[in-house]
Amino acid sequence: MATVESLAIGQRSLGDTRIGYPLWPPLTSGCPETSSTEIAYPVDVDYDYDRMPAGRLTADHFPALLPPLAAEGLGEGGTPLVELEPGVYIKDESRNPTWSHKDRLNRCTVSAAVGVGAPGVVVASSGNHGASAAAYAARNGLPCVVITGPAPAPQVVAFLRAYGAVVLPVPWARRWPVMRRIAERGGLHPVSSTTVTHTGHPFGPEGYKTIAYEIHLEIGTPTAVFLPTGYGELLYGVWKGFAELERLGLADRVPRMIACEPAAAAPLVGALRRGVPAARVDVGPTAAYSIVSQVSGYRGVLAVRSGGGRAVAVDDEQLRSAQAELARSGLWVELSGAAGLAGLRGMAPLDGPVVCVSTSSGFKDPIGSPAPLPAASGEWSDVSRTLKAAGIDA
Repeated sequence: MATVESLAIGQRSLGDTRIGYPLWPPLTSGCPETSSTEIAYPVDVDYDYDRMPAGRLTADHFPALLPPLAAEGLGEGGTPLVELEPGVYIKDESRNPTWSHKDRLNRCTVSAAVGVGAPGVVVASSGNHGASAAAYAARNGLPCVVITGPAPAPQVVAFLRAYGAVVLPVPWARRWPVMRRIAERGGLHPVSSTTVTHTGHPFGPEGYKTIAYEIHLEIGTPTAVFLPTGYGELLYGVWKGFAELERLGLADRVPRMIACEPAAAAPLVGALRRGVPAARVDVGPTAAYSIVSQVSGYRGVLAVRSGGGRAVAVDDEQLRSAQAELARSGLWVELSGAAGLAGLRGMAPLDGPVVCVSTSSGFKDPIGSPAPLPAASGEWSDVSRTLKAAGIDA
């Protein structure tokens, strides 16, 4: 995949797109000129679009519109687009190597670490991002430190340690200060956000553009894309991918971007309502731990406003209903990963096609005590009784 030359030429501020920076090193603390102590503006990767070959954008040419892929990959991308019902599609990102969309991001962020010669990577995460970063670090022979919240789920810890990651549980408020200090003192490359409002890694969201490219190859430009949203990197990356297709003359428009946040926080909903670049909110209880966030970032605001979209808040009941609907269709997804479909079901019907991105596998959710299984005597009377209770005559 990486044999195609990257056309990346530099970084640009999203706070003021007239401000540019060299491509290297990646500005992992956002734009130094437009950011303040209250708001941090991300930087973005810019490309020499005039050098892009004419014609259909196929998977072989995706790397031209990505940062240089210096890191070895794990076969990320190429996930299926499943038609749930006529005009409604599920982009199933659980088919990626670590069972989530974060693999697209971390192919790019770990490539940045390799590109600058970093001795390892550090990430603040209690789930998908950390597991993915650990996997891509392991693939490229780099140590990885994952800073989690104070009580990470046991299955997450096992997942991280399987890749050889160092797992550091700390209080929530200490995650970013600890990560910054590790990066500064140890030289490890930060692959998640280090700033007061979310900026993330400049290379990371570029990987999510390939979701847009893949959708367009299969069904063209949908009416809308519904996305589970935490910090807004996925939202921004998919929007930018479609915006590039329009810029290259391969699409006639950009679909509406619908950000779907847990109602327990929903900082992007708050930022859009207040007309500010980013917002900080109180966080209530929710089982959607992968996408609940106290703070948003400017990427999300930019993607929603530029694409004529909106941000919606979905509660845990809506999430569980969407998760169950997907399971009945053969797709077992993490509760957070069902937010896109939950957002669609909570809106008035749209003229299709529409795409809901499902971000991760149901294996990522904490698993409680399942309902007890029936006695396993093996006697036909017991077998028949169990089958009949499930509506099966045998």
